[in-house]
Amino acid sequence: MKLLKNKIKVSILLSFSLLLSFMVSCKKTETSKDIGMPPTEAQIQFTAAPTSTNPNIIAFKSAYNGINAHWDFGNGASADGNDVQSSYPIAGTYTVKLTILADGGTVSTTKTITIASTNTSMLSDPAYTLLSGGISNTAGKTWVIDQTQPGHLGVGPITSQAPDWYQAGPNEKAGLGFYDDEMTFTMGSTSLKYTYANNGTTFANASNAPGIGGPAGSNDPTVNYTPPTNLTWILNDVNGTKYINLSSTGFVSYYLGVSSYQILSLTADEMWLRCLDKANAGNAWYLKLIRKGYVRPIIPPVQKPIQAANLSDDFQLSTGMAWLTENMDFNRNYDNPARFPVNTSSKVGYYEKRNGNDGQYGNLNITLPYRFDLTSKNKIRLKVFIPGGNDFTKVAPTVSVKLQNSLLGGNAWQTQIEIVKTITSAQYNTWVQLEFDYAASASQTLYDKIVVQLGGEGHPNPGIFYIDDFEFK
Repeated sequence: MKLLKNKIKVSILLSFSLLLSFMVSCKKTETSKDIGMPPTEAQIQFTAAPTSTNPNIIAFKSAYNGINAHWDFGNGASADGNDVQSSYPIAGTYTVKLTILADGGTVSTTKTITIASTNTSMLSDPAYTLLSGGISNTAGKTWVIDQTQPGHLGVGPITSQAPDWYQAGPNEKAGLGFYDDEMTFTMGSTSLKYTYANNGTTFANASNAPGIGGPAGSNDPTVNYTPPTNLTWILNDVNGTKYINLSSTGFVSYYLGVSSYQILSLTADEMWLRCLDKANAGNAWYLKLIRKGYVRPIIPPVQKPIQAANLSDDFQLSTGMAWLTENMDFNRNYDNPARFPVNTSSKVGYYEKRNGNDGQYGNLNITLPYRFDLTSKNKIRLKVFIPGGNDFTKVAPTVSVKLQNSLLGGNAWQTQIEIVKTITSAQYNTWVQLEFDYAASASQTLYDKIVVQLGGEGHPNPGIFYIDDFEFK
């Protein structure tokens, strides 16, 4: 009897093992998928036909429905999709390239199309003339980097339309193969030609430099590079936003691996462009250019009187000093979280930097209608309360007060005077009186702006702080 029971147990175990093996085998078979063979070039042919409204606008259709269809139209423009269109205002022969991404990989095919005649009405956008000087200007118009102006090179988040993270100062990139580059746009009767002359070297973004034979690394390199001579350009309008599209290997001076540039502003003498970053999808870059030979008119600096500051704000009322906020939330009439010495005021200023949404340089600031006379009044005092609940591995327990020259705009930091105070852990959750002494800079009369920054800068991390009893008098 005992032997029979043991046989039954063994039989059950074997059956369970076989069932488990079958289930695993079925699951593996159902979820696994072999990578197929890539399509052949014959399978990815495409059609090209003029639209019914304009023979200079060609409609393209891929005969193969892959994961993605990418088009290089041979006129400086590109697109994705199975059914696309592109404009050819200039007569000529163009080579169109279709690249299909399928299960087995990518395959490309090309076809030439011929545009019989130039459609001058398609070149009526004033931007064509502003960029090139027009058809009558056979030599084209040459542009150079606006090296003497702040922000001639800059970067910011892709969600913004401004270089919020960084702006190069005047002549900051001298000697790197950047400022001697010349970009010429020519608008001929038979072609839109783009010429990039770099005098042998190109300044490249560190992450993208390998795309033109440069080294990979953490610093932007100067790369020995010979530009192609057959580059073209065209303008595209996408929902009212204009783009300069260059041939697939064309770019404007600073190499970022892309050939499409959004026009932020364009005049006969100045141009401001925005483009994406091929290697860093979250970055948008900015370039300021001027017409070669253009000399910007000298505008006299704004004259302000020099006087001693007489400023104070106790945050007891909804009105007070006209503080402006940058990348943070501020409430100037907030309940005091700890009404104990050294601060028994009922109301204080609430300062919050929110997580990830407010950039990296949040602050309070105010610009005065005069420049500070620091010979007699050169100390700023304020009280701060830093809650211990902040994550100090991500946000600094610091208070910074900066004096800046507002005439420098986004580059005011370059000549600022900054004093930083660090709050110790023993001072968390209590009010602390701070003094910022600028007596060492008493001879300076450049400054008309005050910046108050809590929690450090150069990071997107959140923090909550309180301030009170600001004095500069």
